[in-house]
Amino acid sequence: MLPYVSRVTKYDPADRDQRGTYIGTEPAVSDHGPVEAAYLEAVIAFAEDARVDSLAVREPLLAGFGHFGVAPPVDGSGVAGLFPDGLAGFHDGALVPIAVATEIVRAMLRDNGAWCRLEAEGAMTVHVGWDQYLYIGTSQPCTTALARSRALGLFPERLDASPYDFTSDDPAYVQRPADADFWARLNWMVSVHRATFLEETSAANASRWHRLTRDNIETVRPRLAPRAQLAVWPDLLTDVDTAMAALPDEGLVEIVWEDESGQITSAVVDETQFGAVASQFAAASAAAVLPMHADARQPLFTAVLPDSDGVLRARWQTEPTPSDRDWAFLKTMRRGQVVSGTVTSIADFGVTFVDIGGFTAMINISQLSWRAVDHPSDVVSVGQEVTAEVLDVDMIRERVPLSLRALQEDPWPQMARRIGQVVTGPVTKIAPIGVFVRIEDRRDGFEGLVPTRELDGAPNSVIEVGDALRVKIIDADPVRHRIALSQRQAGR
Repeated sequence: MLPYVSRVTKYDPADRDQRGTYIGTEPAVSDHGPVEAAYLEAVIAFAEDARVDSLAVREPLLAGFGHFGVAPPVDGSGVAGLFPDGLAGFHDGALVPIAVATEIVRAMLRDNGAWCRLEAEGAMTVHVGWDQYLYIGTSQPCTTALARSRALGLFPERLDASPYDFTSDDPAYVQRPADADFWARLNWMVSVHRATFLEETSAANASRWHRLTRDNIETVRPRLAPRAQLAVWPDLLTDVDTAMAALPDEGLVEIVWEDESGQITSAVVDETQFGAVASQFAAASAAAVLPMHADARQPLFTAVLPDSDGVLRARWQTEPTPSDRDWAFLKTMRRGQVVSGTVTSIADFGVTFVDIGGFTAMINISQLSWRAVDHPSDVVSVGQEVTAEVLDVDMIRERVPLSLRALQEDPWPQMARRIGQVVTGPVTKIAPIGVFVRIEDRRDGFEGLVPTRELDGAPNSVIEVGDALRVKIIDADPVRHRIALSQRQAGR
């Protein structure tokens, strides 16, 4: 926030009531003439006084800020002709000379014009508010510019701050950047689903749509506008009739469709326009109907493009999806971290799901215990509080595998010290290669294999499950978790 802020307007402070409301006769719209020119001259005067020769476009917005209903819509919201590459140049962070900045101010002063904040970090800001209220902030008093503004017939007034200073929607929210993890996840999703739909928003009210496939994703990426907001959606429906069946009875929706040439078009319409738009679908190869309300408009995940050096300088925030919240949580996790959670469900295929602060992690059956486990319910139960170690943080698939076993004492070194001991245990299983014998007096005790060649081979001896067998421990492999036993070497 800059220390010197002036509200520069065409409204005489003498024509305000006690509440500060303007009650004079000056119109609230641009005259497209000398008064408008005076505003632009004031911006130039402040820039010269502050020694600023360029300003950056911040949080741009196309056609939608004014809407006084006085003037017809303007092509390109009044800014397309200011950039060599048209509206693509009107993006967050675009640096423009003062001459271009004043033309952007002209567009903002007019009905149906674009809007943005114009800023030189630490030196100057220019904001245009409703009813042609101009707010200029500087790092120094700029008394010459103030005098010039008065000479132009404008009325500069000192304020503590501009009401249009940027404020975050949620200061605690960590915006997901379109970094290496984002692109790795997007590539993975494209490979799994074969195609994905990408919404690129470089200025509010202005989106471009891309149908991503494994063949084009790397060519689309470098063409995205700097600092654009990105939203990843499921692919368009090739059954256009099914897509259009999602039209509501009333209200605003965004309809997106792709023609046979691959051109993607979108339109925001209400129920009065459904019929007219539907007529354009005759040649559509795919389409989707997206709600406009933020609570219902839920892409798969979102991000904002960082600058080329990897730093996220864009200040706007995407509406977080469940996947974005998972990403923010996963960024706090580290391999080897010890976490506590609650068992939420147990799958028969051997996976236990655990809630660790709103994120569902999982424990494979092999990570429940060092000992053999037939079913996860032998070790854990739904609702049980558990403490586990994080084995990995998979940012691409957004998965966190946990281990209870990692926090338990490894019994295998102790088992290795028992090599040479003779023990008696029950036969638990008979296999073509030999028999398995439990050598610990507990239900989940370790078992070892007595190969057929190591059985004593006594005449008429028949071994059955449950028989007690006297065996010698001849090997314990802590790496492959195998125990070798011998009945022949155990003696009588």
